[in-house]
Amino acid sequence: MAASLYAADPPETHRIVQLEGLTLIYHRRSGLTHILAPPAPQILAALAAGPAGAEEIVARIGADFEVEADDPAAAITARLAELEAAGLVWRQNFPSLDRGGG
Repeated sequence: MAASLYAADPPETHRIVQLEGLTLIYHRRSGLTHILAPPAPQILAALAAGPAGAEEIVARIGADFEVEADDPAAAITARLAELEAAGLVWRQNFPSLDRGGG
């Protein structure tokens, strides 16, 4: 099984405006403006530190933002899928380090 890491364009490729609890992001590469609600902006900010999987993103944003879910990594994975569909993040698959068996 492959482990997925997600990456995003660097912050300087976006124009970000906060507006009444929402974040508007103009994505220069695509020419599109996206309206995001938490935790999507926090995920993009976490990916500015480099590619990461869902659990690492939870750890990165955990100091400043609480993901309110029974399974935070699953909640972040769902948001990552939405951001991927919008073209704001992409997935990088790597071979799993878990070789299993014996």
